[in-house]
Amino acid sequence: MIDDISLQILSILQEKARIPNVEVARQVGLAPSAVLERIRKLEKQGIIDGYEVRLNPEKLHRDLVAFLQITLDRPEACTSVAEALSALPDTQEVHYITGNDAFLVKLRSSSVTELHRTVQKHIAGLPGIARVHTHIALATHKESAKIPLDAIIP
Repeated sequence: MIDDISLQILSILQEKARIPNVEVARQVGLAPSAVLERIRKLEKQGIIDGYEVRLNPEKLHRDLVAFLQITLDRPEACTSVAEALSALPDTQEVHYITGNDAFLVKLRSSSVTELHRTVQKHIAGLPGIARVHTHIALATHKESAKIPLDAIIP
């Protein structure tokens, strides 16, 4: 069960995962050992699923974002296509969706040429794929993996 203090801890960690435990303890009004124990419990329960560093894609020349809508030619290809898409280094997200398409995939690439090469060489020819529609993002106004915690009732 998540209580108010655990929600506060989760909120702090979502803002800055590398914040010192002592600072988290100060902000929530607990001893550092109690905060560490709560964090370990949240990790064990699977509520905290891991920690990531957010890299600046522009500085690493990976600032082209594309969304692919992928249609399958047969439903039984779903698992193998999902696994193949997930294994590609440029793939950031793979979502199985409702509607006419089967997948919505987010790729991050260095250029249109590289994106085209990835789609043609590694995606379009996968067994089970009928169609690929590619949409290139012209600008990104928000990109986050944060989960809103204010609506969660302890």
